[in-house]
Amino acid sequence: MRELLAEAAFELFMERGFEGTTVDDIVARAGVGRRSFFRYFPSKEDAVFPDHERCLADMTGYLAGATSGDPLDRVCEAARIVLRMYAANPVFSVRRYRLTREVPGLRTYELSVVRRYERTLAGYLRGRWGDAPDGSLRAEVIAAAVVAAHNNGLRSWLRSGAVGDAEVAVDHALALVREVWSRTPDRPVTVLDGADGDGREVVVLVAPRGAPLWRVVRRLESALAETPAPE
Repeated sequence: MRELLAEAAFELFMERGFEGTTVDDIVARAGVGRRSFFRYFPSKEDAVFPDHERCLADMTGYLAGATSGDPLDRVCEAARIVLRMYAANPVFSVRRYRLTREVPGLRTYELSVVRRYERTLAGYLRGRWGDAPDGSLRAEVIAAAVVAAHNNGLRSWLRSGAVGDAEVAVDHALALVREVWSRTPDRPVTVLDGADGDGREVVVLVAPRGAPLWRVVRRLESALAETPAPE
């Protein structure tokens, strides 16, 4: 019934526009009563995103069982659950993407859904890192970065009309998040004001734990070469 109602709703949205379609129109097309519609969807907006509740439940269940391993890897894999949901029905996903771009109310609703995914990822990371220095802050920032990277790759694929492999773009974006945030939160990050006591500029280099010394030195040399000399 849920799928029947969602299909009827989306057909009407494409035919008449979102604003031009009422709940009465949807239930008439589906051949059911209004009570049936509101049993499954609180609003018209919810009918555009019928799969996100199940996807969020799948993500929550996956993270609940992910009590070992690298937390960053876990949240990146959790984000791929959302990607696979979109990739499972590319035609519908592309049509929905285009519809949300046209209707401001749907865009706002979509952002609220995205925020729920972000909160789920952040909650998991806070639980894994416990009382580590900056653990809570790091959890919020990394969750936002993972969601932003995932959405960047996903939307690139949707804008193309679902051409190619969606995972390629998303994996590339998530790899950038891993590169930046792979350091474990065993100590807080020290933020300097950009100059030392003598007025000279200071270069701050953050490198992953366990990185080869030669790589750290090379990155430091590169950073120093790009830093303009003080006047």
